[in-house]
Amino acid sequence: MPNAAERDLLRCLKPGLRILDHGALNAEATPDLLDKPLTPIPAFFVRNNGLLPELPVTAEQWTLTVDGEVDVPHRWSIEALRSEFETVSVTAVLECAGNGRSGFVPPTEGLPWTVGAVGCARWTGVRLRDLLRACGVRQSAVYTGHHSPDVQVDGSGRPALSRGLPIAKALAPETLVAFAMNGEPLPLLHGGPLRIVAPGYPGSAWQKWLSGLTVREREHDGTKMTGTDYRLPVRPLAPGEPVDPADFAVITDMPVKSLITFPRNGFTVPVGASVAVRGFAWSGQTPVASLDLSADGGSTWCRAELEPEREPFAWRRFQGILVFEREGPAVVIARARDAAGRTQPLDSAAWNPGGYCNNGVHRVTGTVQGLREQA
Repeated sequence: MPNAAERDLLRCLKPGLRILDHGALNAEATPDLLDKPLTPIPAFFVRNNGLLPELPVTAEQWTLTVDGEVDVPHRWSIEALRSEFETVSVTAVLECAGNGRSGFVPPTEGLPWTVGAVGCARWTGVRLRDLLRACGVRQSAVYTGHHSPDVQVDGSGRPALSRGLPIAKALAPETLVAFAMNGEPLPLLHGGPLRIVAPGYPGSAWQKWLSGLTVREREHDGTKMTGTDYRLPVRPLAPGEPVDPADFAVITDMPVKSLITFPRNGFTVPVGASVAVRGFAWSGQTPVASLDLSADGGSTWCRAELEPEREPFAWRRFQGILVFEREGPAVVIARARDAAGRTQPLDSAAWNPGGYCNNGVHRVTGTVQGLREQA
């Protein structure tokens, strides 16, 4: 478990979250806590690879250094970022690449997230491309490498995480260096005072406590950027098969997915009842196109209403009415499809040793009671 001070802080700020058994602080929400278009900060999951950093300076004193394959390295304070560059906001889903990992059979390595390592927030900051252009990005630029003061839990003092972005994503208009979340200063548990926001990419690319960014002439090779970390196999891989890191590629796009936020697991309804089912659907770079619901575990389906897309990387509310006509166990399923025709699998995604990107459908179970049971 995380150390007592970190655990106490999380319980104080996020009392409804389930803390995972790990040396670093990691916690997820139950689906019912994720029922708002903007996930409240107290309900937003926490994913750490190391200890919370001990920040010796105030947010006003924090600085960000940009160097490497640039013409003129720069260092900015947060106030300088605000004054020198346009402040912008994007609404975007942040999801851990391992969300849904507990659904893989056989089990995989990594934290056993269920479905609650995801949320959607309004992120505010400055465009990363504006900073890079101010420094003069060289033609040799291939990747960014991100640096933060958090360290591993083993006492070695080594960085907990140092990932990066392909230069095209770093220069994309939606990619931010953010200092606010849902209209509030970025909380410590979510990377305050500065973090990367990389919509459509897995949460590992959204570096927290950002203090340095180095433009690289090749793919970044920082902590948890090599081997099979946050990578998917480029060919089908069977459980137990020998792993060659050369067969893996960095995750740069999250798959289409959905989450039922109502009803809750364990619901009870009478025979013949109509139940309003709701939740959210989202994807990475490819828009969500439709969502279907089932009241009988996938034997039959009906199309749900999907709200219009308001921003490209925000999740979209779905709603539908299901009628439960037979008494006994009930299984509600939501299944999303993206504009490229990719549909959530009824089971889990293709098995991989890291347990990443499991976008298997979300199931909620309940009971349909007959008239006698109700009496």
